[in-house]
Amino acid sequence: MPNPLVECIPNFSEARRPEIIEQIKKAIESVDGVYVLDQHSDQDHNRTVITFIGSPEAVVDAAYNAIELAAKLINLDHHTGAHPRLGATDVVPFVPISDVTMLDCVEMARKLGERVGSRLNIPVYLYEEAATSPARKNLEDIRRGEYEALKTEIETSEARKPDFGPSKLGTAGATVIGARHPLVAFNVYLSTDDIRIAQNIARAVRYSSGGMRYVKALGMLVEGKAQVSMNLTNFTKSPVARVVEMIRSEAQHHGVCITKSELVGLIPQQALVDAATWYLQLDGFSPDQILEQRLFTATQNSSSKKPGQEDEQQKDFIAQLAEGTPTPGGGSAAAHTAAAAAALVSMVTRLTIGKKKYADVEAKMWDILSQATQLTSEFRQAVVDDSQAFMKIMEAFKLPKETDEQIARRNAVVEEHTFGAAIVPLEVARKCLKVMSLAAEVIQQGNLNAISDGGSAAFLAKAAFTAAGMNVRINLLNVSDQARAAAIIADLELLERQVTDIEGVIRSVLETRGGVKPF
Repeated sequence: MPNPLVECIPNFSEARRPEIIEQIKKAIESVDGVYVLDQHSDQDHNRTVITFIGSPEAVVDAAYNAIELAAKLINLDHHTGAHPRLGATDVVPFVPISDVTMLDCVEMARKLGERVGSRLNIPVYLYEEAATSPARKNLEDIRRGEYEALKTEIETSEARKPDFGPSKLGTAGATVIGARHPLVAFNVYLSTDDIRIAQNIARAVRYSSGGMRYVKALGMLVEGKAQVSMNLTNFTKSPVARVVEMIRSEAQHHGVCITKSELVGLIPQQALVDAATWYLQLDGFSPDQILEQRLFTATQNSSSKKPGQEDEQQKDFIAQLAEGTPTPGGGSAAAHTAAAAAALVSMVTRLTIGKKKYADVEAKMWDILSQATQLTSEFRQAVVDDSQAFMKIMEAFKLPKETDEQIARRNAVVEEHTFGAAIVPLEVARKCLKVMSLAAEVIQQGNLNAISDGGSAAFLAKAAFTAAGMNVRINLLNVSDQARAAAIIADLELLERQVTDIEGVIRSVLETRGGVKPF
């Protein structure tokens, strides 16, 4: 089964009050399924980096908790430190680890950004792969002038308008949120207290001033020593060893040497393997020659399930549907089909986003993607809810019926749960109409090469609507409260008329824009 994992590495503008960082760390750890892997604090920078992983949903929640608490505990008006910063929570990158794409991380950045901007009133800028314009791709460009300059510019300059949240800074400053590939945060200390030497070396090695392609660097004074502080944004193309050797060479020109280096946060194992291979001049080296790597592979293989083994809880939904059991049934099948329809809408938006030809509708596609993703999740839950609603009716039928009072109570409980079993597919039907509306938009404006996928989404959603509607009606056939049942049926009939209208639009656009004539 897929196990989506995302890494998040928020940077907080605090290191001199460890009790504050401990509270923020606990706020992150309070979310189920989130695991803190590392914490790095530097008092000269007055900055802390916390690294944690988890599922996409859990990671977004944990990041939000941390941003919310940091905003209450850290006042940028009173903050000093060597490292550039815009906010209490300065930067929040998401990095795909397993079963997660970069576009998934972009979605997470936008989702968190909207949430932070609207609920916490903190201005949010999107960067790297989530950037809304080339001018905001690089973090250093967004952070230029830092908190002090942004306080004025955010209110007066259109170029400084945030992607989410107000165009006004509070004491929590602004937060930069994005999606990126793994990087190595790496500092090198020199045998001097002359910060100018570190600045000169940083200028020589960083790409923006003519140095190595995937190196960002600043010269600072830390612990009384000159430091070259770096982010290596692609360690495979600008390897750690080569960066160190370039710094060593530049340092010699200034009559100093490297005294030590340090990692900020975590480093991919491959980066260390590459450095060892380079320095040791290992010819024909393979990672399988690492003892721990070989042990890990062996233990993973031995613990994996044998062919034919299957966890009952993870059994395929279609297989469950085919079994001779009351649940899952038609209502769950309708929700499952609707989830596939919503997922297809997401697919078309993703095939549209990032294409120059469709730049004018990109913001709209992002909005549709967010809605379709949410609907997919809700439909998947409805698969479960429909089965549970039916089981409640079955349980109600088992209630005692020895006396008139017991019979009356039993009948009342059965009827209430029967209405409940009708409401679940009614809500599925209502959301199917929403999917059809979203499908109509991607058919009209999305990537023309995926127009048939948008059409498939629309007609899958209609099929799910029809199935859900039938389950609404069957559940209301024999209830006593026919007035309540009639109100629900009237609601369904209104939805049916709206589905007919939107279907006509969809058929027309499919034929005129895509040359596709549905059955």
